[in-house]
Amino acid sequence: MDHYDGEGNYMQQEDDWDRDLLLDPAWEKQQRKTFTAWCNSHLRKAGTQIENIEEDFRDGLKLMLLLEVISGERLAKPERGKMRVHKISNVNKALDFIASKGVKLVSIGAEEIVDGNAKMTLGMIWTIILRFAIQDISVEETSAKEGLLLWCQRKTAPYKNVNIQNFHISWKDGLGFCALIHRHRPELIDYAKLRKDDPMTNLNTAFDVAEKYLDIPKMLDAEDIISTLRPDEKAVMTYVSCYYHAFSGKQKAETAANRICKVLAVNQENEQLMEDYEKLASDLLEWIRRTIPWLENRMPENTMQAMQQKLEDFRDYRRLHKPPKVQEKCQLEINFNTLQTKLRLSNRPAFMPSEGKMVSDINNAWGNLEGAEKGYEEWLLNEIRRLERLDHLAEKFRQKAAIHEAWTEGKEDMLQKRDYETASLSEIKALLKKHEAFESDLAAHQDRVEQIAAIAQELNELDYYDSPSVNARCQRICDQWDALGALTQKRSEALQRTEKLLETIDQLYLEFAKRAAPFNNWMEGAMEDLQDTFIVHTIEEIQGLSTAHEQFKATLPEADKERQAILGIHNEIAKIVQTYHVNMAGTNPYTTINPQEINTKWDKVRQLVPQRDQALIEEHARQQNNERLRRQFANQANVIGPWIQTKMEEIGRISIEMHGTLEDQLTHLRQYEKSIVNYKPKIDQLEGDHQLIQEALIFDNKHTNYTMEHIRVGWEQLLTTIARTINEIENQILTRDAKGISQDQLNEFRASFNHFDRKRTGIMDAEDFKTCLISMGYNLGENEFSRIMSIVDPNRMGIVTFQAFIDFMSRETADTDTADQVMASFKVLAGDKNYILADELRRELPPDQADYCIARMAPYTGPDAVPGALDYMSFSTALYGESDL
Repeated sequence: MDHYDGEGNYMQQEDDWDRDLLLDPAWEKQQRKTFTAWCNSHLRKAGTQIENIEEDFRDGLKLMLLLEVISGERLAKPERGKMRVHKISNVNKALDFIASKGVKLVSIGAEEIVDGNAKMTLGMIWTIILRFAIQDISVEETSAKEGLLLWCQRKTAPYKNVNIQNFHISWKDGLGFCALIHRHRPELIDYAKLRKDDPMTNLNTAFDVAEKYLDIPKMLDAEDIISTLRPDEKAVMTYVSCYYHAFSGKQKAETAANRICKVLAVNQENEQLMEDYEKLASDLLEWIRRTIPWLENRMPENTMQAMQQKLEDFRDYRRLHKPPKVQEKCQLEINFNTLQTKLRLSNRPAFMPSEGKMVSDINNAWGNLEGAEKGYEEWLLNEIRRLERLDHLAEKFRQKAAIHEAWTEGKEDMLQKRDYETASLSEIKALLKKHEAFESDLAAHQDRVEQIAAIAQELNELDYYDSPSVNARCQRICDQWDALGALTQKRSEALQRTEKLLETIDQLYLEFAKRAAPFNNWMEGAMEDLQDTFIVHTIEEIQGLSTAHEQFKATLPEADKERQAILGIHNEIAKIVQTYHVNMAGTNPYTTINPQEINTKWDKVRQLVPQRDQALIEEHARQQNNERLRRQFANQANVIGPWIQTKMEEIGRISIEMHGTLEDQLTHLRQYEKSIVNYKPKIDQLEGDHQLIQEALIFDNKHTNYTMEHIRVGWEQLLTTIARTINEIENQILTRDAKGISQDQLNEFRASFNHFDRKRTGIMDAEDFKTCLISMGYNLGENEFSRIMSIVDPNRMGIVTFQAFIDFMSRETADTDTADQVMASFKVLAGDKNYILADELRRELPPDQADYCIARMAPYTGPDAVPGALDYMSFSTALYGESDL
């Protein structure tokens, strides 16, 4: 007689009896009673029983009946004759049926059964028990005897004084049987009152309770077990297997309850994810709604300080406020994809966010935000340049206006004097010459007046905030200039009328006045130019100013010669006056310029030259520093920009190519993510360099085509892409594990996807996906293809991702928990009823999940309805929708 080894074969056990040896009398007695009771527990279902195990099976009729009852199958028609040949035929039919179930019968023949051989008959019955009562027991990947033993150990583990190690002496004290009953039906036995030193009471208590309440007949005698040094293992194992089968129904109910709990837990988790998505989407959209008007506000400020504060606010937005929102947007997309994957895996309808909160809506809003942001910084910088230019022009206007107003002060009064009416002839001549010198001076100032008007016009065109006061001052200067012209013309005509009276004039005074006036204007212009502020943005511009300044310094020797010549004229006048004792009533009548003023202004020019030198040197140094900043930024940007592009391409290749398992790809991607995150300090360093460049008001950089905006956008896209790619691989792993997809199947899916992804973007459009399905043998009409697209593209974006592709393919090839499986679980809990009671749900499920089910079940209205009856079929409709039922 062989025993089953778990792989379809039976193996010889060491403790089986030998054909030539007799059974231990005590064991034989235990086996007779146990096996007889076991057979009768099944035969009574057919309305019969046996009294003597070796006699009642001799004709084979009850043996065949026993096999039909325990297997549920029909055997060949038995022989009804009384002859030995008829009995042998029946027994052979029974033995053939046993052999057809994979049991090898060794040394057991029909003749021995017909002859009433007790040992062979008991061996045959043990083989039947082992095959039909013990073989199918499976606990934690162990089966048959080992599985039954492990089941007993697991169930009795919490009980003191119980240590089940075998099927003989471990059961002698009776506590093991009592522990099994108490574990499953604690109301039947008061285990705390049992004593290890009273095995007779323990055994009889267990046997009586099992027979009365569990429908397990008495197969053992307490006296036999106690009096035997080692109870028969087969008898004990047979009796214990009846406990296992009696309680297996309870285990099935627990399994059904666990399955329902699992489904409900997944559903509750998905609903929480939906609520989290709605809240996060609402918060992000509200932030975008508040931020866009601020970025679209192009109302300029009047001062540099105010505009620089706007620029600083914008920098804070880019550094502090926007990055967390970028992370929130990325997390929102990841949560959405994970939720859709979980819903697909549990055969739930796809999640459709509230109106206006789709991922595409958030992407559109984000695009509007970045569109507003893109022009805002450029506008700020242009406004700063404009204000800088305006401040420079306004200062220049004030300087020129002040110089002109100082020059014109008293000129109208001078031109309106009528001193020529009482002057002598020499005085008249002097007045005339003086007037000619004034006209020369007036002409020299014409350029300054035109410059003042031009600057005022430019300030108006640039929308200078103080344009009204500038225009008023410019108008006063122009009106005064017109008045001076008219007065000059009037006085000139008056002097010409009296020119006849002029006969003499001091040519030297006139010559002095003629040469001193332009020289004085030259010095005033030189002082004005030397004190003029300058704005340059490149080192070439400052070099141009330095060259012009050097050219100006080269003219100083000639200017000094002119100064000496003018002073020589004055010295000659003084010599003539001294020599001829000329009566000089006052200073030179033709000019107000005197040698002291020329010398003072000349000294001032000489002082301003080295100051201008120093200013140019400092500006040159600043421009050199700016050039260094440009090169420093460009050197980093020219490395970081291509690095970001390379990483984007590498991530794209990883997500498309099939190298290794999904775990390998995920590990590779996480290593990439770590290397990318470790690269962040270089981005921060580049941000610092960009900060220095903006603080230095550097507006261009010829050494690189990359701007900080390019780097920021590329960096944000890189972080988003790696996070999204990792999430896709994780979802693929989740799908693979849930659907039981092999690595070879995944490789096939990826190869098919890549073949039809003609653009190599990792996404197929609808036409490519349709071509792929046709190539795989799908007979697609428009309605069928529309249905498939609604599964793989629930957002109707016209694209199919690889995750959606494998979800669809795995749905076609793998089994998942369906509505029918969940309903089968409810059916187990309901038993033979067409409904289920709320109290039954609360007894089998945790309180919160029981309430969840009850809230989603409709009242049962069938003809057999009772108060409180619930229709559990309505729960499937609420959970999965009509289409899945």
